[in-house]
Amino acid sequence: MNNLNNLNHILLALLATLCTWALTALGAAMVFFFKEINQRLLNTMLGFAAGVMIAASFWSLLAPAIEMAENSSKIPAWLVAALGFLGGAVFLYLADKLIPHMHLNSKDGESEGVSTKLKRSILLVFSITLHNIPEGLAVGVAFGAAANGLNDITLLSAIAVALGIGIQNFPEGAAVSIPLRREGLSRTKSFLYGQASGIVEPIAGVLGAALVMYVQPILPYALAFAAGAMIFVVVEELIPEAQSGSHKSTHMATAGCIIGFTVMMILDVALG
Repeated sequence: MNNLNNLNHILLALLATLCTWALTALGAAMVFFFKEINQRLLNTMLGFAAGVMIAASFWSLLAPAIEMAENSSKIPAWLVAALGFLGGAVFLYLADKLIPHMHLNSKDGESEGVSTKLKRSILLVFSITLHNIPEGLAVGVAFGAAANGLNDITLLSAIAVALGIGIQNFPEGAAVSIPLRREGLSRTKSFLYGQASGIVEPIAGVLGAALVMYVQPILPYALAFAAGAMIFVVVEELIPEAQSGSHKSTHMATAGCIIGFTVMMILDVALG
Protein backbone atom coordinates (compact mmCIF):
# COMPACT_ATOMS: atom_id res chain seq x y z
CA MET A 1 0.00 0.00 0.00
CA ASN A 2 2.91 2.35 0.74
CA ASN A 3 4.21 1.74 -2.78
CA LEU A 4 0.84 2.79 -4.19
CA ASN A 5 0.82 5.93 -2.03
CA ASN A 6 4.16 6.92 -3.54
CA LEU A 7 2.69 6.90 -7.04
CA ASN A 8 1.09 9.96 -8.59
CA HIS A 9 -2.58 9.83 -7.62
CA ILE A 10 -3.70 11.18 -10.99
CA LEU A 11 -1.96 8.16 -12.51
CA LEU A 12 -3.70 5.92 -9.97
CA ALA A 13 -7.05 7.49 -10.87
CA LEU A 14 -6.31 6.84 -14.55
CA LEU A 15 -5.36 3.21 -13.90
CA ALA A 16 -8.42 2.66 -11.70
CA THR A 17 -10.84 4.11 -14.24
CA LEU A 18 -9.16 2.18 -17.04
CA CYS A 19 -9.95 -0.93 -15.00
CA THR A 20 -13.59 0.14 -14.59
CA TRP A 21 -13.75 0.74 -18.35
CA ALA A 22 -12.20 -2.70 -18.94
CA LEU A 23 -14.97 -4.29 -16.87
CA THR A 24 -17.52 -2.42 -18.99
CA ALA A 25 -15.83 -3.91 -22.07
CA LEU A 26 -15.84 -7.36 -20.48
CA GLY A 27 -19.55 -7.08 -19.84
CA ALA A 28 -20.12 -5.83 -23.38
CA ALA A 29 -18.28 -8.92 -24.66
CA MET A 30 -21.21 -11.05 -23.43
CA VAL A 31 -22.85 -10.12 -26.73
CA PHE A 32 -20.57 -12.70 -28.42
CA PHE A 33 -22.29 -15.41 -26.38
CA PHE A 34 -25.88 -14.15 -26.12
CA LYS A 35 -28.18 -12.43 -28.58
CA GLU A 36 -31.07 -11.92 -26.17
CA ILE A 37 -31.16 -10.97 -22.52
CA ASN A 38 -33.93 -12.06 -20.19
CA GLN A 39 -35.95 -9.07 -18.98
CA ARG A 40 -35.79 -10.23 -15.36
CA LEU A 41 -32.01 -10.57 -15.60
CA LEU A 42 -31.68 -7.16 -17.23
CA ASN A 43 -33.80 -5.54 -14.52
CA THR A 44 -31.76 -7.30 -11.83
CA MET A 45 -28.51 -5.98 -13.32
CA LEU A 46 -29.85 -2.43 -13.58
CA GLY A 47 -31.13 -2.65 -10.00
CA PHE A 48 -27.72 -3.89 -8.85
CA ALA A 49 -26.02 -0.95 -10.57
CA ALA A 50 -28.46 1.43 -8.88
CA GLY A 51 -27.75 -0.09 -5.45
CA VAL A 52 -23.99 0.24 -5.88
CA MET A 53 -24.29 3.88 -6.93
CA ILE A 54 -26.62 4.78 -4.05
CA ALA A 55 -24.28 3.20 -1.49
CA ALA A 56 -21.18 4.79 -3.03
CA SER A 57 -22.90 8.18 -3.03
CA PHE A 58 -23.32 8.11 0.73
CA TRP A 59 -20.54 5.95 2.19
CA SER A 60 -17.76 7.05 -0.17
CA LEU A 61 -18.75 10.61 -1.08
CA LEU A 62 -21.37 12.44 1.00
CA ALA A 63 -20.37 11.23 4.47
CA PRO A 64 -16.65 12.07 3.95
CA ALA A 65 -17.63 15.43 2.42
CA ILE A 66 -19.65 16.36 5.52
CA GLU A 67 -16.91 15.22 7.90
CA MET A 68 -14.28 17.08 5.92
CA ALA A 69 -16.35 20.27 5.87
CA GLU A 70 -16.87 20.08 9.63
CA ASN A 71 -13.11 19.95 10.19
CA SER A 72 -11.91 22.50 7.65
CA SER A 73 -14.65 24.77 6.36
CA LYS A 74 -15.92 28.03 7.86
CA ILE A 75 -19.23 27.37 6.10
CA PRO A 76 -21.68 24.99 7.87
CA ALA A 77 -21.00 21.43 6.80
CA TRP A 78 -24.62 20.83 5.85
CA LEU A 79 -24.50 23.81 3.47
CA VAL A 80 -21.29 22.61 1.82
CA ALA A 81 -22.78 19.16 1.26
CA ALA A 82 -26.09 20.60 0.03
CA LEU A 83 -24.46 22.99 -2.45
CA GLY A 84 -22.19 20.32 -3.86
CA PHE A 85 -24.95 17.72 -4.04
CA LEU A 86 -27.40 20.07 -5.78
CA GLY A 87 -24.65 21.24 -8.12
CA GLY A 88 -24.00 17.66 -9.24
CA ALA A 89 -27.69 17.03 -9.82
CA VAL A 90 -28.10 20.25 -11.81
CA PHE A 91 -25.03 19.42 -13.91
CA LEU A 92 -26.48 16.02 -14.88
CA TYR A 93 -29.90 17.60 -15.47
CA LEU A 94 -28.38 20.04 -17.95
CA ALA A 95 -26.38 17.25 -19.60
CA ASP A 96 -29.58 15.22 -19.84
CA LYS A 97 -31.32 18.12 -21.57
CA LEU A 98 -28.46 18.93 -23.94
CA ILE A 99 -26.89 15.60 -24.93
CA PRO A 100 -29.06 13.63 -27.38
CA HIS A 101 -29.78 10.14 -26.02
CA MET A 102 -32.41 7.44 -25.77
CA HIS A 103 -33.21 5.03 -22.94
CA LEU A 104 -33.27 1.26 -23.37
CA ASN A 105 -37.06 1.08 -23.17
CA SER A 106 -37.74 4.14 -25.31
CA LYS A 107 -39.57 3.80 -28.61
CA ASP A 108 -38.47 5.38 -31.88
CA GLY A 109 -39.00 9.13 -31.77
CA GLU A 110 -38.71 9.30 -27.97
CA SER A 111 -35.14 10.58 -27.82
CA GLU A 112 -34.15 13.25 -25.29
CA GLY A 113 -31.76 16.17 -25.46
CA VAL A 114 -31.29 18.42 -28.46
CA SER A 115 -32.95 17.35 -31.69
CA THR A 116 -30.77 15.04 -33.78
CA LYS A 117 -30.90 12.58 -36.66
CA LEU A 118 -28.43 10.17 -35.07
CA LYS A 119 -29.26 6.47 -35.22
CA ARG A 120 -31.12 4.85 -32.34
CA SER A 121 -28.09 2.67 -31.52
CA ILE A 122 -25.86 5.74 -31.06
CA LEU A 123 -28.48 7.42 -28.87
CA LEU A 124 -28.63 4.31 -26.66
CA VAL A 125 -24.85 4.45 -26.20
CA PHE A 126 -25.00 8.16 -25.33
CA SER A 127 -27.55 7.33 -22.62
CA ILE A 128 -25.18 4.93 -20.85
CA THR A 129 -22.28 7.35 -21.39
CA LEU A 130 -24.19 9.85 -19.27
CA HIS A 131 -24.23 7.25 -16.47
CA ASN A 132 -20.47 6.91 -16.62
CA ILE A 133 -19.56 10.58 -16.23
CA PRO A 134 -20.38 10.75 -12.49
CA GLU A 135 -18.95 7.26 -11.95
CA GLY A 136 -15.56 8.24 -13.36
CA LEU A 137 -15.71 11.54 -11.50
CA ALA A 138 -16.40 9.74 -8.21
CA VAL A 139 -13.36 7.51 -8.62
CA GLY A 140 -11.11 10.40 -9.61
CA VAL A 141 -12.23 12.63 -6.75
CA ALA A 142 -11.68 9.78 -4.27
CA PHE A 143 -8.08 9.27 -5.44
CA GLY A 144 -7.47 13.01 -5.48
CA ALA A 145 -8.68 13.21 -1.89
CA ALA A 146 -6.37 10.38 -0.88
CA ALA A 147 -3.46 12.29 -2.42
CA ASN A 148 -4.13 15.18 -0.05
CA GLY A 149 -3.34 12.91 2.88
CA LEU A 150 -6.77 13.34 4.48
CA ASN A 151 -7.90 10.72 6.98
CA ASP A 152 -11.47 10.93 5.76
CA ILE A 153 -10.64 9.47 2.37
CA THR A 154 -7.88 6.86 2.47
CA LEU A 155 -6.34 5.16 -0.50
CA LEU A 156 -8.18 1.96 0.44
CA SER A 157 -11.46 3.85 0.40
CA ALA A 158 -10.68 5.17 -3.09
CA ILE A 159 -9.90 1.62 -4.21
CA ALA A 160 -13.24 0.53 -2.72
CA VAL A 161 -15.03 3.13 -4.84
CA ALA A 162 -13.24 1.90 -7.97
CA LEU A 163 -14.04 -1.73 -7.13
CA GLY A 164 -17.71 -0.97 -6.56
CA ILE A 165 -18.04 1.02 -9.79
CA GLY A 166 -16.14 -1.67 -11.68
CA ILE A 167 -18.34 -4.48 -10.37
CA GLN A 168 -21.52 -2.75 -11.51
CA ASN A 169 -19.94 -1.81 -14.85
CA PHE A 170 -19.81 -5.47 -15.89
CA PRO A 171 -23.58 -6.02 -15.98
CA GLU A 172 -24.02 -2.47 -17.30
CA GLY A 173 -21.81 -3.27 -20.29
CA ALA A 174 -23.91 -6.33 -21.06
CA ALA A 175 -27.08 -4.27 -20.60
CA VAL A 176 -25.86 -2.01 -23.42
CA SER A 177 -24.36 -4.40 -25.96
CA ILE A 178 -26.98 -7.17 -25.91
CA PRO A 179 -29.95 -4.82 -26.54
CA LEU A 180 -27.92 -3.25 -29.38
CA ARG A 181 -27.56 -6.72 -30.89
CA ARG A 182 -31.33 -7.08 -30.60
CA GLU A 183 -31.62 -3.77 -32.50
CA GLY A 184 -29.98 -5.47 -35.47
CA LEU A 185 -26.32 -4.49 -35.09
CA SER A 186 -23.62 -7.09 -35.64
CA ARG A 187 -21.98 -8.67 -32.58
CA THR A 188 -18.76 -6.75 -33.24
CA LYS A 189 -20.50 -3.38 -33.56
CA SER A 190 -22.63 -4.09 -30.50
CA PHE A 191 -19.48 -4.85 -28.50
CA LEU A 192 -17.61 -1.78 -29.78
CA TYR A 193 -20.52 0.52 -29.00
CA GLY A 194 -21.06 -1.11 -25.61
CA GLN A 195 -17.48 -0.70 -24.45
CA ALA A 196 -17.31 2.81 -25.90
CA SER A 197 -19.89 3.95 -23.35
CA GLY A 198 -17.26 3.47 -20.63
CA ILE A 199 -14.43 5.42 -22.27
CA VAL A 200 -15.64 8.63 -20.63
CA GLU A 201 -14.79 7.23 -17.18
CA PRO A 202 -10.97 7.59 -17.46
CA ILE A 203 -11.44 11.13 -18.78
CA ALA A 204 -13.75 12.14 -15.93
CA GLY A 205 -11.53 10.31 -13.43
CA VAL A 206 -8.35 12.15 -14.39
CA LEU A 207 -10.12 15.52 -14.42
CA GLY A 208 -11.68 14.89 -11.01
CA ALA A 209 -8.41 13.78 -9.43
CA ALA A 210 -6.41 16.67 -10.86
CA LEU A 211 -8.98 19.23 -9.81
CA VAL A 212 -9.16 18.27 -6.14
CA MET A 213 -5.42 17.65 -5.85
CA TYR A 214 -4.53 21.18 -6.93
CA VAL A 215 -7.56 23.05 -5.59
CA GLN A 216 -7.95 21.41 -2.18
CA PRO A 217 -10.60 23.81 -0.75
CA ILE A 218 -13.17 22.50 -3.25
CA LEU A 219 -12.68 18.88 -2.16
CA PRO A 220 -15.81 18.52 0.02
CA TYR A 221 -17.86 20.26 -2.66
CA ALA A 222 -16.43 17.92 -5.31
CA LEU A 223 -17.26 14.82 -3.27
CA ALA A 224 -20.84 15.99 -2.76
CA PHE A 225 -21.04 17.04 -6.43
CA ALA A 226 -20.16 13.50 -7.56
CA ALA A 227 -22.76 12.11 -5.16
CA GLY A 228 -25.48 14.40 -6.51
CA ALA A 229 -24.66 13.48 -10.09
CA MET A 230 -24.80 9.77 -9.30
CA ILE A 231 -28.11 9.99 -7.46
CA PHE A 232 -29.60 11.92 -10.39
CA VAL A 233 -28.64 9.09 -12.74
CA VAL A 234 -30.08 6.48 -10.39
CA VAL A 235 -33.45 8.19 -9.96
CA GLU A 236 -33.78 9.55 -13.50
CA GLU A 237 -32.69 6.51 -15.46
CA LEU A 238 -31.58 3.33 -13.69
CA ILE A 239 -34.55 2.79 -11.37
CA PRO A 240 -37.26 3.57 -13.98
CA GLU A 241 -35.56 1.25 -16.48
CA ALA A 242 -35.10 -1.47 -13.87
CA GLN A 243 -38.77 -1.27 -12.89
CA SER A 244 -40.09 -1.89 -16.41
CA GLY A 245 -41.81 -5.17 -17.21
CA SER A 246 -43.83 -7.60 -15.11
CA HIS A 247 -44.19 -7.63 -11.32
CA LYS A 248 -41.71 -10.49 -11.11
CA SER A 249 -39.18 -8.44 -13.04
CA THR A 250 -39.61 -5.44 -10.74
CA HIS A 251 -39.16 -7.65 -7.69
CA MET A 252 -35.87 -8.88 -9.16
CA ALA A 253 -34.81 -5.28 -9.76
CA THR A 254 -35.51 -4.45 -6.12
CA ALA A 255 -33.53 -7.47 -4.97
CA GLY A 256 -30.66 -6.49 -7.26
CA CYS A 257 -30.67 -2.96 -5.81
CA ILE A 258 -30.52 -4.24 -2.24
CA ILE A 259 -27.70 -6.66 -3.09
CA GLY A 260 -25.76 -3.93 -4.92
CA PHE A 261 -26.12 -1.55 -1.98
CA THR A 262 -24.96 -4.24 0.43
CA VAL A 263 -21.93 -5.17 -1.68
CA MET A 264 -20.81 -1.54 -1.99
CA MET A 265 -21.41 -0.86 1.71
CA ILE A 266 -19.31 -3.89 2.69
CA LEU A 267 -16.52 -2.84 0.33
CA ASP A 268 -16.44 0.71 1.65
CA VAL A 269 -16.69 -0.16 5.34
CA ALA A 270 -14.23 -3.08 5.12
CA LEU A 271 -11.62 -1.22 3.06
CA GLY A 272 -12.30 2.39 4.09
